[in-house]
Amino acid sequence: MTSKTLSAFLLNQLNELKDRGLYNTIDPLEGPNGPVIRMKGREFVNLSSNNYLGLATDKRLVDAAVEATIRFGVGSGAVRTINGTLALHVELEEKLAAFKGTEAAVAFQSGFNCNMAAISAVMGEGDAILSDELNHASIIDGCRLTKAKVIRYRHSDMDDLRTKAKEARESGAFGKIMAITDGVFSMDGDVAKLPDIAEIAESYDLITYVDDAHGSGVLGGGAGTVKHFGLSDRIDFQIGTLSKAVGAVGGYVAGTREVVDWLKARSRPFLFSTALPPGTVAACIEAIGILQESKQLQDRLWENAAYLRRGLQALGFSTGHTATPITPCMIGDEEKTQRFSARLYEEGVYAKAIVFPTVPKGTGRVRNMPTAEHTTKMLDRALAAYGKAGWELGLIR
Repeated sequence: MTSKTLSAFLLNQLNELKDRGLYNTIDPLEGPNGPVIRMKGREFVNLSSNNYLGLATDKRLVDAAVEATIRFGVGSGAVRTINGTLALHVELEEKLAAFKGTEAAVAFQSGFNCNMAAISAVMGEGDAILSDELNHASIIDGCRLTKAKVIRYRHSDMDDLRTKAKEARESGAFGKIMAITDGVFSMDGDVAKLPDIAEIAESYDLITYVDDAHGSGVLGGGAGTVKHFGLSDRIDFQIGTLSKAVGAVGGYVAGTREVVDWLKARSRPFLFSTALPPGTVAACIEAIGILQESKQLQDRLWENAAYLRRGLQALGFSTGHTATPITPCMIGDEEKTQRFSARLYEEGVYAKAIVFPTVPKGTGRVRNMPTAEHTTKMLDRALAAYGKAGWELGLIR
């Protein structure tokens, strides 16, 4: 029987979320997560997927996953340090290191797991972490697992980062000091100022850590934000995901051989969680090969993103400060943002509202994620819905 205390707590909290317009309804898909999706018997133009390059449904990845599953089975059977490391895992990690331009790489079960693993394996009591105030939740949680002092700096404010780095170093209170940032910020689409961060880090002997979940497969010829700025030899930790542009699931850390060896020896998700399944690993290997051989998918992604952004701006919407395919449509008020998203849904466009606590209060937006698979016709259909719903709700004139 459920605890009365627990039941009362849950009901009160859930009702409060619903009253404030912050309760998130989960809509199951009735087919693949492509540019058009099917839910509740209807088709929608899909602008909420992280499947940037369309690889999640690419036949080449599907075939690779099926072949590996037939050969190796559906699961790896153990953690990596016992006998869960397959030849496929080694092949993937070697391919990732070559792609990222680093000495080595290690794969994890998710990008979220990477931040749980890497930060806590290196930072501890007596250390300090300088963290951008808009860093992803997984970075925040990874920092919480350490006993290090977490010092937040204003978003992409390099003067603030430099001041706090100087204070932390000159205080003599800390051993290791890490500067940690997203490469691409997922809610606004802006890019971290990595050249400045690298320069500040070298001035104050900071460890540099970049979570490039939304830059992987998108920037730097697909190799990410660090490669985009030509900083592969100046960033200590490159975190990437295999769950977004790569099209499968998982994550990785790329860096020096010593960094990777240490994570294999001390990062808890590597030591205590079953390895990625063979089919997934084979699909990731295939995807990395595709990204190495051609930039066609990335080019199409950027073309579609520019088309959608221009269309939204022509209608009168603000798309914020994005510099990537992530295209927010800024609304502000949480309740109005939710209503706008609901109207888009009624018009056959699936574009989710992003509100507090995912973003600061008063900065609600509908986040659009165009992909390489979208056609101009699909994007025109979405823009028509934006115009109609925006006009009805008084968001544009």
